[in-house]
Amino acid sequence: MTMVAKSDRWAGGLFLAVAILTGGLGAVLLLDHLFPPSLARLTDLSVTVVDRSGAPLKVFTSGSGTWRLPTTAEATAPAYLSLLLAYEDRRFYQHGGVDGRAVLRAIAQNLMAGRVVSGASTLTMQVARLLEPHRRWLPGKLLEMIRALQLEARYDKRTILDMYLTLAPFGGPVEGVCAAAWAWFGTSPRVLTLAEAALLVALPQAPGRLRPDRLPQAAAMARAKVLARGVAAGVIGPAAATEAAVEPVPTRMRPFPDFAPHLAEALRASHPGAVVVTSSLDGGFQRQLEAVVARELPDLVEHGGLAILVVDSHDRRVIGHIGAPDHHDDSRNGWIDMTRAARSPGSALKPFIYGLGFDDRVIHPGTVIADVSTRFGDYAPANFDRSFHGELTIREALQQSLNVPAVLVLDRIGPARFAERLRAAGVTLHFPRGFLEPGLPLALGGVSISLWDLTTLYVGLARGGGVAPLVVEATGPDGAGKAAPMALMSPEAASQVRHILEGTPPPPGLVPLGEISRRPPIALKTGTSYGFRDAWAFGVGPRHTVGVWVGRPDGTPSPDRYGRNTAAPLLYRVFDLLDEGNGVSAGPGPDRAGAPPALLRRIEAGDPEHRPLTLADPERLRLVFPTPGIVLDRDEDADGGSAPLTLSAAGGRRPLTWLINGRRLAISETRRDVQWQPDGPGFARVTVIDADGRNASADFEVR
Repeated sequence: MTMVAKSDRWAGGLFLAVAILTGGLGAVLLLDHLFPPSLARLTDLSVTVVDRSGAPLKVFTSGSGTWRLPTTAEATAPAYLSLLLAYEDRRFYQHGGVDGRAVLRAIAQNLMAGRVVSGASTLTMQVARLLEPHRRWLPGKLLEMIRALQLEARYDKRTILDMYLTLAPFGGPVEGVCAAAWAWFGTSPRVLTLAEAALLVALPQAPGRLRPDRLPQAAAMARAKVLARGVAAGVIGPAAATEAAVEPVPTRMRPFPDFAPHLAEALRASHPGAVVVTSSLDGGFQRQLEAVVARELPDLVEHGGLAILVVDSHDRRVIGHIGAPDHHDDSRNGWIDMTRAARSPGSALKPFIYGLGFDDRVIHPGTVIADVSTRFGDYAPANFDRSFHGELTIREALQQSLNVPAVLVLDRIGPARFAERLRAAGVTLHFPRGFLEPGLPLALGGVSISLWDLTTLYVGLARGGGVAPLVVEATGPDGAGKAAPMALMSPEAASQVRHILEGTPPPPGLVPLGEISRRPPIALKTGTSYGFRDAWAFGVGPRHTVGVWVGRPDGTPSPDRYGRNTAAPLLYRVFDLLDEGNGVSAGPGPDRAGAPPALLRRIEAGDPEHRPLTLADPERLRLVFPTPGIVLDRDEDADGGSAPLTLSAAGGRRPLTWLINGRRLAISETRRDVQWQPDGPGFARVTVIDADGRNASADFEVR
């Protein structure tokens, strides 16, 4: 009985011990599950927008206002990692988060000294404190140990090391080795020298008391201590340490990269959650471009601004971007990205009017046209210099940017059709309030459009008339992300327009680029909006397309500042930075177009013989229904709703494009009528446009 009782007691005790151990382990696992380490600070990182080669263009602060860049051991100099482990945690790869030997040693040293001289913190414990900052006291140290054990249970050593490299403080708002390398040395952590690495190992010990820009002697002494520890650990030699110890410490914190701020902000906004966004910009060229703009500042009018877009026409990638001369300058509204602002283009749309005219066979580069005082109903356009030049060719009219000839051509291709082609190409046009449909003033700036969209059109001119969105991200070696181009005009028409613009006289005091540098000539077009509010210049070279806007962002006039004397000289300075090389071929030029056919040798305003030429000239386009001024009562359908209205036309050449209140309703390829469902009662305007640009409209009421 005694032996049985002892056996039972032993078994019961073992069971109780196992139960307690199991329960304790379960409690630990439950607490670990309920209270995991917080990684919130690791998700609150600075966003870096880099150029196409990976070099930083702009670094944004984190949500907490710090420069906190993600850093990995692979991207950090080996010298820094060796000194860090030698100085902070020599047994980092052996312990499980808490170094028992270091704890015992620290307790003994502190008892002997009668004060705290050693804390026994491992790198993992420091990571725990960086993730969840707290005051330095005994309960906090115990929490660090618990969190360190949790981190070691969840992550491998390299991940924990990366956490430290990302979160370690280096003075002021600078956190992480990558941010520290840029702030103190203006370089990447991958290429730190021994002296630089030693200083960055020392700074987190007391970032406020060791900042080299404020206390350089203290920083140098702390660096020497790190170097001495490295020699003692055998990770560096005495001679190297001695040489590194005499290098001067930095005396100022460098600014973080801040290039192309407007485009960088747009890219950051379009990639929520991304830490690194790779742009299409050429970082070296962008720096040169911003230097040119800085030199331009003294010549700008008071409160004046400018914007520049530079595009590689081969793949439509934006390689240079200026949204404002200084985005920190409030007096110039520098926060506004003027590449995206809608402004009056002046004459900048004329090349595309002529291009469509070539395709429609209503004009030829050699067609003679009269630049004389002409009225189009109540509209009487005049030239910029308030004079007229008589008879000249279409080629000369475009090169001199004369207004009456451009309006004559737009009258024949149809302003509504021209505007619709631009919209189909992805361009946004902003018409003045109250204008229900495009009119002839469209040729001379009677609409607003952005530098971005205009440059997109000129890139299309370089690409044989095919228009597609510009690319702002380096999504692949071939400029991936391409959209199928929309054929705004034929390659032959684009080639004719481009060669004509290559003969445009350069700005006063300058000679064509091809004459001074043996580079191919630049197809140049300038523009000036009404009242000298906007000055434009666009250049198409064999490889690059450049767009320039100069003016006041608030829209006030800049007297005597126009495209040729303000924007064009700046465009030439931008092209001086570019290597055009062998670019996109312009193809056969107007010299190979031959003489104009008999019907296109001359064109005059109001000449009925010079309507758009087609293979079969159909009868005049007209609206059959609705008729102007009619009042329509909506009928109910079988379900009690309103039945759609049938809009019908006769004549014209298909396809027919239908507009309601200036918005496209449908394109009918085979039928001459379409269905329209009114939104409700009210007045409406219907317009139908045929393939030759003829149009007919009617205003009516629905009730």
